[in-house]
Amino acid sequence: MPNKLRGLYAITPECADGKQLLAQIEAALSGGCRIVQYRDKLSDMPEQVARSRALRELTRRHGARLLINDDIALAHLIDADGVHLGKDDGNLAAARAILGPEKILGASCYGDFCAAQTAAKAGADYVAFGAMYPSPTKPDATTATVDLFFRSKNELTVTSCAIGGITLENAATLISAGADLLAVITDLFNAPDIAARAANYLRLFEEAKP
Repeated sequence: MPNKLRGLYAITPECADGKQLLAQIEAALSGGCRIVQYRDKLSDMPEQVARSRALRELTRRHGARLLINDDIALAHLIDADGVHLGKDDGNLAAARAILGPEKILGASCYGDFCAAQTAAKAGADYVAFGAMYPSPTKPDATTATVDLFFRSKNELTVTSCAIGGITLENAATLISAGADLLAVITDLFNAPDIAARAANYLRLFEEAKP
């Protein structure tokens, strides 16, 4: 991985209006966000291809990285920077073989540190723990504990990512515990000023010791 992943990780919200989605992501990028994941469970495949291509162009203009949620074929089609896989979305070692060494591979590990160890051995660049707090996006998700980031810092060499119910109010606690990435949807994209909210998250990372 060319540079250690650290900072705000913007996950795209479900949005019926593709132009609105692009405007929201551009605002986050304008606020300094440099890592975006395209996650879309509602659009049909032609729309997903169109949106992801537009996001690829947008993130490149801002010098940012674009990852695709759960779809290696789509990531390959648009030359995304990587893929994020959940536990039922494919074999991580196979995904690494397909992606090659230069692309980013992320893995959902929920509250399971053993899963994170397995993911790291299989070639994941980052492991995601959560939901850290009750999440409006996945209200039934099992919550994870903050100590997972302390363990990751001491026992793993890969990047750790926190997801689920993250807000500006609880973000500093996660960064202090060792989270390298904060994956945010609602608190970022429901903010009255998305660019300012993104900048506020990044300020928390700047104020913390890496």
